Amino acid sequence: MSQTMLAYGFLAIAIVSEVTGATFLAKSEGFSKPLPTIITMICFGIAFYLLSQVIKIIPLGIAYAIWSGVGIVLVTT
Repeated sequence: MSQTMLAYGFLAIAIVSEVTGATFLAKSEGFSKPLPTIITMICFGIAFYLLSQVIKIIPLGIAYAIWSGVGIVLVTT
């Protein structure tokens, strides 16, 4: 498997992690509920770490366009 394909796989996981984090962010009710808050932090941590690895291979503009576009579609559905 090429590095580019691996990077796109990491990007997909990062997007799913970010959307999951955003979902639990709403359920944390202003960080007043511990479990959703912890899940939010873990998901966003994973998402940003993977995105930082992705942009070593895929240009930032392309990675961020995919990240934001797919993220918006997943959050609104």
